[in-house]
Amino acid sequence: MTSIFIVDDHPLVRTGLISLFSFEEDLCFIGEAASNEEALKEIIEKKPDIVLVDLRLGNESGFDLVKKVSSKNVAECKFIVLTSSAHLADFQKAKDVGAHGYILKEALPEELLFAIRLVSSGRKYYDPGIMELVLGDSDEDDFISSLTPKEMEVLKELGSGLSNREIASKLFISENTVKKHVSQVLDKLQLSDRTQAALFANVKGLAAFKV
Repeated sequence: MTSIFIVDDHPLVRTGLISLFSFEEDLCFIGEAASNEEALKEIIEKKPDIVLVDLRLGNESGFDLVKKVSSKNVAECKFIVLTSSAHLADFQKAKDVGAHGYILKEALPEELLFAIRLVSSGRKYYDPGIMELVLGDSDEDDFISSLTPKEMEVLKELGSGLSNREIASKLFISENTVKKHVSQVLDKLQLSDRTQAALFANVKGLAAFKV
């Protein structure tokens, strides 16, 4: 069971999220807050697994909460930024302060549930809408056509959030072979890491969300 704490200064948003989680057997809502001070106190006391935090909390910033909890190690929770901001500067800062996920409020409910489960399992999730901006307007289709059939399979499995070991088992190849394919995929697509590759696969519609 994954416990979730919500930090947002809009009561309507919090109510909607609480309602969404009430239908999920593996997710448990344990608290909410509208400010950093209130949130910090509750997070330390309740020790949630996942904290959903908006970047704009009235006159405060959700960045400060993420940074304080992460730097002082006062709780072992993972933060997912849930925001309306599609600015790359905000996305980069969220990564820098220690957020494990970044998702836009315009996302579908199943996308948010997918993000929570992915982050809860130890991985990271960044909204495809943001990744479209990060990846830019390069000749992506040309890059994709340069992939071999096996590299394309590996890219699709990366998009589904699988680890190298899981990909190896599913594709009946060795883990070392998977690592080589991942390296080739990153090189051909000009991506910096497997997280970007996974999000690239979702942005291009190569991997379906699994909720």
